[in-house]
Amino acid sequence: MADKTIFTVNDMTCGHCVGTVRKALEQALPGAEITIDLDSHKVSFTGDRARGEEAIKEAGYTPEAA
Repeated sequence: MADKTIFTVNDMTCGHCVGTVRKALEQALPGAEITIDLDSHKVSFTGDRARGEEAIKEAGYTPEAA
């Protein structure tokens, strides 16, 4: 089982934000398991942590270690 990375993304505030972050992660980490909870602002994914973090940043959001 792959390790999961969890970030808090406080500037992710709506459904559109969730879709943008999910799409960025899917493109950066094909086949990754991605879970996004808007209420808690938590984003978790499997795969390369640095690559996922960069994808979230490139999508315009600020990931913080959870």
